[in-house]
Amino acid sequence: MPESPILKVSDLKVTFATRQGPLRAVDGLSFEVAPKEVVGIVGESGSGKSVSMYSMLGLVRDANVSITGSVKFNGREILGLTDREMQPIRGGEIGMIFQDPMTALTPVYTVGWQIIEQLRAHTTMTKVQARERAIELLAEVGIPDPRTRVDNYPHEFSGGMRQRVVIAMALSCNPKLLIADEPTTALDVTTQAQILDLMSKLQETYNSSIVIITHDMGVIAEMAHRVVVMYAGRPAEIGNEIDVVRHPRHPYTWGLLGAVPRVESRNDRLATIPGNAVSPLDIPEGCAFADRCAYRMDICTKRPQLQGDHGHLDACWLTDEQRVSIRSKATP
Repeated sequence: MPESPILKVSDLKVTFATRQGPLRAVDGLSFEVAPKEVVGIVGESGSGKSVSMYSMLGLVRDANVSITGSVKFNGREILGLTDREMQPIRGGEIGMIFQDPMTALTPVYTVGWQIIEQLRAHTTMTKVQARERAIELLAEVGIPDPRTRVDNYPHEFSGGMRQRVVIAMALSCNPKLLIADEPTTALDVTTQAQILDLMSKLQETYNSSIVIITHDMGVIAEMAHRVVVMYAGRPAEIGNEIDVVRHPRHPYTWGLLGAVPRVESRNDRLATIPGNAVSPLDIPEGCAFADRCAYRMDICTKRPQLQGDHGHLDACWLTDEQRVSIRSKATP
């Protein structure tokens, strides 16, 4: 029997009430994460990747927000839980790596103090035990001389080292699920590779499931087992990494893959997706990508539903015959 998903998101919708009208940040997102699985959520900035994760964890606190749908973690509905009910889950069972490690760490406290506080909030460790565990965690994520560095402040670390500290904090309580929001943003290429390699090794060590949020298809190809492609708050394509990267079905996915730089074509101009991302204040009722799509048809005024075979789903009106005839031109 297949294992039950550790996370099951069903028809998640996040809408903000604004003076200009309803802002649909997330519009019907559904996906699952199996135990020990890495799921990548990819899309342009503003596609609803981060706000969907923050909403699931109860971190969207705007009084004008409406959050509907279902989010089940280990079979328990967590959407709508109070802060008191979420306290043992956030940081304990679900770890979070935030996008900017400098703002994720409090500048007036040492990195060791911040890890110790999390350990003591979610475990029965004494202060001495928590400090030793913090030193062990810093060593595990590759911080040199951790016994000394545990008493340093965030500004005394480089960007890559701060990201390692944030990863250590997220993993401190051996979470069942780790959410990584753009973990390699603003890092140089070498440091990015080190961080991704570190996350892969730690994922194997702790047997955690991971949801990695990114706009980088290279990160997806390296880390993810399954992929959720998002556009305008909606899932455009869902499938395992091999299917989505090697046999993409949605024109938006074709565009994302076509924009990835390649060594053999380094002198050629990079491909781009025409137009601008649709405003969440003005998402059409039909296909949200239609205005930027080279293959738009009259039927695109109606919203396509996710459909497909063998777990590879997409929301597009193109037929299989049409995809076969144009995919070779749309993808590298």
